[in-house]
Amino acid sequence: MTGQTPFERDRWEALLLDHAAHFYRNGWVVGTSGNLSVRLPGEEIRITASGGHKGALSRGDLLTVDGDGRVLSDILARPSAELSLHLAIYRHVAEAGAVYHVHTIESNLVSMWAANGELPLPPLEMLKGFGIPGHAAPPSLPIFDNDPDVSRIALQVEELFRRKEGAMVPGFLIHLHGLTVWGKTPEEALKHVELFDFLFRFQVQSRSMEGR
Repeated sequence: MTGQTPFERDRWEALLLDHAAHFYRNGWVVGTSGNLSVRLPGEEIRITASGGHKGALSRGDLLTVDGDGRVLSDILARPSAELSLHLAIYRHVAEAGAVYHVHTIESNLVSMWAANGELPLPPLEMLKGFGIPGHAAPPSLPIFDNDPDVSRIALQVEELFRRKEGAMVPGFLIHLHGLTVWGKTPEEALKHVELFDFLFRFQVQSRSMEGR
């Protein structure tokens, strides 16, 4: 990560809180579901605490952890249960500055249509938002089986990065669980959530029309 001024650090934390509220309003992180993080100078990570309502977060609901997941904040809270997924991404994507995990209805529906651990994405113009040229073949999105021990999913994510580093779209699904994305900045991570949501809604509505 490049160096950030105190102002930029504060701005990133403010964006994380704003994006969490945005996801809640869209119904993508209902109740206390979902989790968001940003990476700051010195490899410190600010991540939402476990059990926090994403529609009403404050800076006091963010914990600081190091690159190994050790909590550095002096508050009585635990980091999100999906912390290991965030750490796996930060370890393997050097430019990642934000990781967002949301639980949209469409992401869960399309996760049921995977074949061999992948979901082919539709050939829509929205793919250009991931830097994929319009003439390129649509990529597939990785999908992992759900597991009550999220750290075991994180190990699979790390193995995938070792095999396909540099050749992945910035996200993956967990079967009947949710979508995880990353971006260089909080703004880019937000963009990636919205792009995937559009692609998933297109796939769901297309199947619905085929069944008429």
